[in-house]
Amino acid sequence: MPTPRLTPEILSAAIDGFEAQKAQIDIQIAELRAMLPGAAKPTVADAPAVPARKRKKFSAATRLRMKQAQQLRWARIKGEAEPAAPPAPPKTEKPKAKRQISPEGIARIIAATKKRWAAKRAAEKASAKKAPTKTAGSTKATKKTARAVEQAAG
Repeated sequence: MPTPRLTPEILSAAIDGFEAQKAQIDIQIAELRAMLPGAAKPTVADAPAVPARKRKKFSAATRLRMKQAQQLRWARIKGEAEPAAPPAPPKTEKPKAKRQISPEGIARIIAATKKRWAAKRAAEKASAKKAPTKTAGSTKATKKTARAVEQAAG
C-alpha cells in the first residue's frame, strides 16, 4: 500500500494542531504553578492568547428565564425570602414543520409501495418458474456418482 504524500497543507494543519495543544498545555502548567505555595500570580503575558469560542445565542425569553432562576438561587443562598417572580412571558407555540404530507399524499405513497412490492413478488414467481429444478438422481451422471460413493463407503 503506497504511503500518502505529505502535502504542505497537511503539514501546516498538523503544525496548527500541535501549537493549539501546546497552548493548552502551557495554560494548564501556568494554572498548576499558580497553585504552588509562594507562587506569583500569573499575568496576562504568561498565558498565551487562545481564540475565544463562539457562544450560542439565547433568545430573550430564555435569557429572562435564566435570570429568574439565578435570582432564585441567590435568594436561597443568602437566605432571603424568594422574590416574587414577574409573570412569565406568554408561551408561543412552536412553528409547525415547514412541510407536511397531506393524507392524499400518504395514500399515494402507500399505493405506490404496494404496487412496487406486488411487481417484485410477481417477478420472483416468474423467475422461479423459468428455472427448472433438477431432482436428485435424474441424470446418468448423478446416478454414477451416487454408485461410486456407495462403493467407496461399503
